[in-house]
Amino acid sequence: MTEHAIVGGTREDAPAVTGERADLLALLAKARHFLRFPARGLTDEQAGLRTTASELCLGGLIKHVTSCERGWVDFILEGPSAMPDFSAMTEADFQRRADEFRMLPGETLEGVLADYEKVARRTDELVVSLPDLDASQPLPKAPWFQADTHWSARLVLMHIAAETLQHAGHADIIREALDGAKSMG
Repeated sequence: MTEHAIVGGTREDAPAVTGERADLLALLAKARHFLRFPARGLTDEQAGLRTTASELCLGGLIKHVTSCERGWVDFILEGPSAMPDFSAMTEADFQRRADEFRMLPGETLEGVLADYEKVARRTDELVVSLPDLDASQPLPKAPWFQADTHWSARLVLMHIAAETLQHAGHADIIREALDGAKSMG
């Protein structure tokens, strides 16, 4: 994975942005750091270990956040058709979704992190280039979304950051249970 220094909330190789967009980039960068940090120095095997009662492992959490971020950016660009109709998912659909939460045979932590970096770069480019953060789309069908609700690109980006931070907390707990390493403290 290639690391990029953050300057004013953006990567060194990204165009300079200010205001709300710079704030969004800084928030996303911080959230991503706290998700990736617990995976530092781990082997592929360690990244795939379950250390709590849940099905979660560090590599799987990063895969899940990568998939979610990719899907939400597709939603900003293409609308609800870019996401599944969650109310019509089959058992096979649910199994594929469950595979997001674990390291599968042949997957490596390096590969998972590289995929996450690629998705993050695409999101950051969208934050910089999107003509209007107020542009909104109707949410896809899902039992957890209120019908006839629209989200702006801004709200979707904040949701990506919130989800990433939530899973960063999970990652921290999993890592501490693995070998006692902590992100803070």
